Amino acid sequence: MISRNKKKYYAELSYASRYDIDITAWIEYFVHIIYQAQLESKQHIHFVLHRARFWHKYRNHLNERQQKVVETMFQAGSKGFKGGMSAQKYMKLTKCSKATATRDLSNLLQQGCFMRLPGSGRSTRYDIKFNN
Repeated sequence: MISRNKKKYYAELSYASRYDIDITAWIEYFVHIIYQAQLESKQHIHFVLHRARFWHKYRNHLNERQQKVVETMFQAGSKGFKGGMSAQKYMKLTKCSKATATRDLSNLLQQGCFMRLPGSGRSTRYDIKFNN
């Protein structure tokens, strides 16, 4: 968290050390940064645990194409795969036909691996369904 906001961090530190005898603002800033880092760490830990549980449950039930797509989606991290998985994206990732992509996605949905995002038809998108 601090490394992503180095300029702000050093600006706050510099101001507190040079101009302001009252370091309350610095402490408030630092506590906020530490709290945000803890929240991000917690989110990442939950994501890693969900991913491990997912693979433990489904690894032996997915074909190679499905495993490749799911792993690609997991690589997006805890923020999620941008825009969800569509048949078009599936086809591009796996180099398969539209019929195969649709069949594989339906199978992932039936198994409980995926959930359908809002939308239908060509705009049908899916995301990984995390079972606790």
